[in-house]
Amino acid sequence: MEINVLIVISLSLVLIPVAKPQGGLKTGFYSSTCPKAEATVRSTVAAHFKNDPTVAAGLLRLHFHDCFVEGCDGSILIKGTSAEINALPNLGLRGFEVIDDAKAQLEALCPGVVSCADILALAARDSVDLSDGPNWAVPTGRRDGRVSLASKASNLPSPLDSVDTQRSKFAAKGLDDQDLVTLVGAHTIGQTDCRFFRYRLYNFTTTGNSDPSLSQSALTQFQTMCPKNSDGTEQVALDKDSQMKFDENYFKNVRDGNGVLESDQRLWGDPTTRDIVKKYAGTIRGLLGFRFDYEFKKSMTKMSSIEVKTGTQGEIRKICSKIN
Repeated sequence: MEINVLIVISLSLVLIPVAKPQGGLKTGFYSSTCPKAEATVRSTVAAHFKNDPTVAAGLLRLHFHDCFVEGCDGSILIKGTSAEINALPNLGLRGFEVIDDAKAQLEALCPGVVSCADILALAARDSVDLSDGPNWAVPTGRRDGRVSLASKASNLPSPLDSVDTQRSKFAAKGLDDQDLVTLVGAHTIGQTDCRFFRYRLYNFTTTGNSDPSLSQSALTQFQTMCPKNSDGTEQVALDKDSQMKFDENYFKNVRDGNGVLESDQRLWGDPTTRDIVKKYAGTIRGLLGFRFDYEFKKSMTKMSSIEVKTGTQGEIRKICSKIN
């Protein structure tokens, strides 16, 4: 369901649909049980962000990986040899210390009230906001899951995925093509290791050529940053011109053949996803930049409602890395 809200832009009237919270969540869930919950998460994220702005991308990715396995239930935070955290796609995740810090403060304020899953959803929103991206009201009320298995993480999107594979993985979670392109736009902040895309530079085909979808300037730049015989641990910004700023520049990179990950650049090769990239990368900066900001809020609200546990389901963990 959607509610239409009237917004005035440059003296024109525009009807913009606002996504309604899903899955039994509601904004201000802790307003009476733990009124300082959201402010506490915000101040904790801000303190860590001040020391290391790259933690913002880490927290955003952490929430995304949580939601795609067992739903948005904090299962990614549980430690254990067979836990989700140890699945291959999750080995580079970071930001756990921020969630633990916020949780410790909230347990002192309101013991057993605020879930780790909600802390993660709020921290993802705050990370985007602190990176000059949009701010939005996060519906809360998630409960923490009791299941965390690495074997269930095979449905996480991979940098090697074709658009059709990405599409099917997102569709399985109730997300459409618009959500897919919009959420992948989170790569406007963050970085990756050379080893995850270096094959595009030196060994994309059996004859050892580079990926023809890369622009010549990007190929030269990436080859300089990722030497052929290095260990591949060098880090490269996913948005090569504005790594710390949450903006639409990522889509311009994809349009211009400067996408770092193969899965990102493939969005330009599919007619449907290309049209969405074009809209976000358009030259009318003000309105189209605003459009990505708006669509991102909508898609994030949708994603953070995937298979949530509410009411009496799950639990409220005392420590985010351990089931009670």
